[in-house]
Amino acid sequence: MEQLLPVINKLQEVFIAIGASSDAIQLPQIVAIGTQSSGKSSVLESIVGRDFLPRGTGIVTRRPLILQLIHANPESEEKGYQPEEWGKFLHCDSIFTDFNDIMVEITKETERELGLGKGISSKPIQLKIYSPNVLNLTLVDLPGLTKVPVGDQPPDIEKQIYDLCYEYISNPNSLILAISAANADMATSEAIKLAREVDPTGKRTLAVVTKLDLMDAGTDATDILTGRLIPVKLGIIGVVNRSQQDINVKKSIKIALGDEAIFFQKRYPGLSDRNGIQYLAKTLNKLLLLHIRDCLPELKTRINLKLAYSQQTLATLGVPIIEKGPELLRVITKFAADYCATIEGTHGNIEIAELIGGARISHIFHEVYFKTLEGIDPLGGLSTTDILTAIRNATGPRPTLFVPELAFELLVKRQIKRLLEPSLRCVQLVHEEMQRIIQHCITPDLHRFSKVHNRIVEVTSALLRERLEPANSMVDNLIAIELAYINTNHPDFASGHEIIARMMSEPSVEKPPVELQTTFENNNDPSSKRIIPFGYLMNGENARKDDSDVSFKSKSTIENAASFGRDLTDRERVDAELIKRLIRTYYDIVKKSIQDSVPKGIMHFLVNNVKKHLQSLLVERLYIKEEITELMEESPHVIEKRNRTIHMIKALEKASQIVSDVRETQLW
Repeated sequence: MEQLLPVINKLQEVFIAIGASSDAIQLPQIVAIGTQSSGKSSVLESIVGRDFLPRGTGIVTRRPLILQLIHANPESEEKGYQPEEWGKFLHCDSIFTDFNDIMVEITKETERELGLGKGISSKPIQLKIYSPNVLNLTLVDLPGLTKVPVGDQPPDIEKQIYDLCYEYISNPNSLILAISAANADMATSEAIKLAREVDPTGKRTLAVVTKLDLMDAGTDATDILTGRLIPVKLGIIGVVNRSQQDINVKKSIKIALGDEAIFFQKRYPGLSDRNGIQYLAKTLNKLLLLHIRDCLPELKTRINLKLAYSQQTLATLGVPIIEKGPELLRVITKFAADYCATIEGTHGNIEIAELIGGARISHIFHEVYFKTLEGIDPLGGLSTTDILTAIRNATGPRPTLFVPELAFELLVKRQIKRLLEPSLRCVQLVHEEMQRIIQHCITPDLHRFSKVHNRIVEVTSALLRERLEPANSMVDNLIAIELAYINTNHPDFASGHEIIARMMSEPSVEKPPVELQTTFENNNDPSSKRIIPFGYLMNGENARKDDSDVSFKSKSTIENAASFGRDLTDRERVDAELIKRLIRTYYDIVKKSIQDSVPKGIMHFLVNNVKKHLQSLLVERLYIKEEITELMEESPHVIEKRNRTIHMIKALEKASQIVSDVRETQLW
């Protein structure tokens, strides 16, 4: 199982080399977090046994440091003789035998990336340390958590560091090394708090308590170290670091480790064998190896899935184009075919989340438009008073025995005009849907060539705008045609005497007196019904004053005409009811005609016309010899994405080979 850690180290090298985060495939790793004053750097140096991390005030660690510790004997190295301990960075080929030089190189590499400021970066530095004094281990050292910007630090430095730490520890395959100082209240530990946000059960958190020797006199850390104060599933390990005075006088870590052992034997004899730097290193080594073993099968699957996805992405990005003219024609033809297929419903990429294309247009015609027209009241905005006023205006100064037909025409035209607005709105909805189809048909090829993409959208949108005007004119003309001639001889239009006959047969309408019935029905002579005057006028008889004597009145027309200053007469009620029924009958005829004609007109003037001329217009506007080369230039972001994807595929192929070499027997 010891061979598993080098596998993860190789994977980290592969992805760092291409500039990709190891979190891309969630590699198992140990991530160290803690505040700037928690002693995190001292813990890491004690594990290595050498001083190699930059020190100073404020933020010193400004980039993640991936520290790979490799237990190695010099004589076993392939290169022959090597010094007893040495370090090597991934970003350079030099071998560092002086650990002070390693410290300087970390500082230089940080400044190469970030300059002399106090900002931070998520781009890691990878350092390998070979030594016979270390256990195989990989740690990620992150900038220390802070609260207040100091000096020239960015105002949002707290959030920057928090986000960076959160990014690393939110990887479900990361073990969290939460480092806190014992001379501060553990209940307020920032490291423990942050770890609990991503690992509430604590199953991948190991707590380290530093500075036990600096606790106030009379205090004891037993409850902390045994987990009674704050339970942590992987345990809590106490350590004693070198003080700043020890560092200043260059006290060796070896001596410091001896002093640490003496401290635990004296202060916590019952816990001495489960605390200290050496116990921490062994625990981390064991935890990491077991964790890698558990993660490796899933890691293989994740690498292969990401490899397949990257290969698919590369296929959509295509290869650089050599013959640009034929490729331009292919792109244009495919877009036009996809556009028409979306309208016809034969497009291979069927949308299931919502209606689109022809299905949406059909929905507009038969659901939205139909229901809108059905919801319009034929007599909406037309009161009995309006009708009677129109009748009076149409008769002029002369009394008449008949309801003037002109009044009916004027009123019914007013109602027909109400069909214009929803019909124009129907045209607009179809136009908007055809505009939306453009984006539905944008293929990866078009994303590659941004100029072709923009031109296709521009030309198609212009064609749609061009066809919108004749479609609107068609609707205007359909309504104008209906207004031009009111055909009272339409076979579906009920004549005045038929309306009166229906009114008399309705149980809700009181029958006129006998003397009036004879006038209407002429002793039940059927032939007389054909000569009843249009809008019979009650023989000019004056209205009765008593409402209780009103005859031939309908429930829907008995209303007070306030503008007349009196109740309506029998004649007025009959005339108003007759006009209303005639308007409703004729309006329904016109509505049915418009419901049928408007969708047909939209299909002819807009939809079918665009389908017919789209491809030829695109070829005419785009396939210009002098512009083909410029049009077919790939977008810079596509070129960058292709190169990045190619590098990722190479890295994943190498990673797949690395994990495939691990035999199942090694896991167990």
